[in-house]
Amino acid sequence: MQQKKKVLINKISALKATNKKAIAVLIDPDKVVLEQFTRLLNLSIEHQVDFFFVGGSLITTPNIHEIISQIKKHTSIPVILFPGNSMHIDTSADGILFLSLISGRNPDFLIGQHVVAAPLLRQSNLEIISTGYMIIESGRPTTVSYISNTTPIPHNKPDIAACTAMAGEMLGMQLMYLDAGSGAQYPVTGEMIKAVRKSVDTPLIVGGGINSGEKAQIAFEAGADIIIIGNGIEKNVDLLTEIAQITTKFNQR
Repeated sequence: MQQKKKVLINKISALKATNKKAIAVLIDPDKVVLEQFTRLLNLSIEHQVDFFFVGGSLITTPNIHEIISQIKKHTSIPVILFPGNSMHIDTSADGILFLSLISGRNPDFLIGQHVVAAPLLRQSNLEIISTGYMIIESGRPTTVSYISNTTPIPHNKPDIAACTAMAGEMLGMQLMYLDAGSGAQYPVTGEMIKAVRKSVDTPLIVGGGINSGEKAQIAFEAGADIIIIGNGIEKNVDLLTEIAQITTKFNQR
């Protein structure tokens, strides 16, 4: 069996080891206007975005491959799939977050979709990054909680999130991902991020509801290694500039 490359997870682990913070831009294929996409790509290059995540809970357009092609044509930024199910796999990406929804009890998203995807992934060149995925309650129902048919972890229960992440790490997961979901009313709290950060040694990704520089700062200060921005820059692409400046100052400090 050919050994899978570990370029991406090594990069992410190195960021954590040196206390450097990173930005990932989440691209929802349903919301991309390809004619306007180049501006976002150019801004991402200018502000040294670390990763593109491509995917979402529900995708209704067959343009994932075209989006990845455009990213690779204009940038050298790594592209990581963020799949809602096994149908969202495109082998032209660099890697995939192999998400196990450990905050829920729906077996299809704990292991079922993974069984379906495993043969394709084994034959691909995608770097497979096992990820403990936790949905956090964010003030309103989100697409991911509806599609996954799971109950989010209450936003004021950091101990539950910490123990869930701890179990995921013990199961061998390489990353932990706290997600308030697309369109979150408010992001994952600093208190919850701190609790998870203290409970595990894996790199920590935080996303959902980070629509200002202040919220990005709170997430970084609390212990997030990578923050995800998606909906925020769909509404205001200049938000990327603001968050990039905060990230640079944090890393210089």
